[in-house]
Amino acid sequence: MFNESRRLPATLVAVLDHLRSAGIVWELIVSDDGSTDDTYDLATAAAEHDPRVRVVRHPVNRGKGHAVRRGVAITRGRRVLVCDADLATPIAELARLQAALDDGFDAAIGSRGGAFAVDRPPVRRMLSDVGGRLIRAVALPGTVDTQCGFKLFDGAKARAAFARACVDGWAFDIEVLRLFRACGWSFVEVPVAWTHQSGSKLRPGHCLE
Repeated sequence: MFNESRRLPATLVAVLDHLRSAGIVWELIVSDDGSTDDTYDLATAAAEHDPRVRVVRHPVNRGKGHAVRRGVAITRGRRVLVCDADLATPIAELARLQAALDDGFDAAIGSRGGAFAVDRPPVRRMLSDVGGRLIRAVALPGTVDTQCGFKLFDGAKARAAFARACVDGWAFDIEVLRLFRACGWSFVEVPVAWTHQSGSKLRPGHCLE
């Protein structure tokens, strides 16, 4: 997360309520990418009320890939879910990804459906469409949507792949999935609910990171 003080409280409530009622052993890692507002204070306040919540902070903004990589590195779970602070995909969609791992896949990546095709500002739609074509052409043939911020991994394999990764920017998903393929680890795209959230930090130059 980076400067997410407006959205973070509601996201934490939704995620924690879901986890506490899920009947599983869990931990929540909140990775702050050098926020300059009170995002970090809000996250640490949540951690004070539940020892299963841990916050990792980076002193300067390094990029989404760096923040996610740092967060994954300190996880301990058998499975690791990566999700965005805006919770554009509701946390309840986790069950769909869990089912895919139960079926034997090493990772399940959320794939945005019909709403994603239309429910976006024109500039973001253009960036996503062009980026998707490039990803399929040069990096991950056969994929449809690699950039949804909702992915579930086998924990050990996630930690191994992210430890080898080095992309600090928005293309970290591509690098990690390529590492999965290089290792012979399977992943599958799973349709999930998704709604556009205002305040996206995606910019044209990010497609080249």
